[in-house]
Amino acid sequence: MTEQQTEHTAPLGEMPTDWQRALAVVAHPDDLEYGCAAAVAGWTDAGKEVGYLLVSRGEAGIDTLAPADCAPLREREQRDSAAVVGVGTVEFLDHRDGVIEYGLGLRRDIAAAIRRHRPELVITLNHRDTWGPGPGGFWNTPDHRAVGRATLDAAADAGNRWIFPELAEQDLEPWNGVRWVAVAGSDRPTHAVDATPGLDRAMRSLRAHRTYIEALTDQDVEAYCRDFVTESTGRSAARFGGRPAVAFEVFPR
Repeated sequence: MTEQQTEHTAPLGEMPTDWQRALAVVAHPDDLEYGCAAAVAGWTDAGKEVGYLLVSRGEAGIDTLAPADCAPLREREQRDSAAVVGVGTVEFLDHRDGVIEYGLGLRRDIAAAIRRHRPELVITLNHRDTWGPGPGGFWNTPDHRAVGRATLDAAADAGNRWIFPELAEQDLEPWNGVRWVAVAGSDRPTHAVDATPGLDRAMRSLRAHRTYIEALTDQDVEAYCRDFVTESTGRSAARFGGRPAVAFEVFPR
């Protein structure tokens, strides 16, 4: 068996549970619902605090709606969706959907949020060029690549007082308490969370993005959400004791 085959078939470890606060940082409304809402539901059930930070408002996501009309609609759907899995804190950074750029501005904005929320666990989406199964997979979107990479970097930036010193002048003192960054949607997962307790709520939280999904597919929304969540959480089951799972690539800090 090759090293790559071992990497893709090795059992997944249990995600760390000895933390209290998490911050999930993604590019668009619906990113977390397509990725890890079932894990979030389980965490909030256990009394953990999870906040969402959306870098854009997803305003370029629906072809039939102008961005000015789309942004508030997608923001409402995201807040409704987050509430289904027990998340009450949802913030938006207002970077432009579709043209989010990796750079100092994005790193600073995410580092500021990390200092403000002081999480022990930071969650983001796949930062690599490709995603999905197969030898090459699918080309990842620029927004996902930019936000994923910036989040990995900002987790360290947040703890260094000499990077973005202006944040301290805004009463955002350094936070060096991030212990892990967990990347959902990675093709190199290392850990997983049992999705079973949160499965139904994950489907309902995805359904909350009804306007977006109706523009995306002709399939019945209920069936679309059920099929997607069932398939995505079943993909890692063989590596997680047969349990439906939300898989993460975990980078300790």
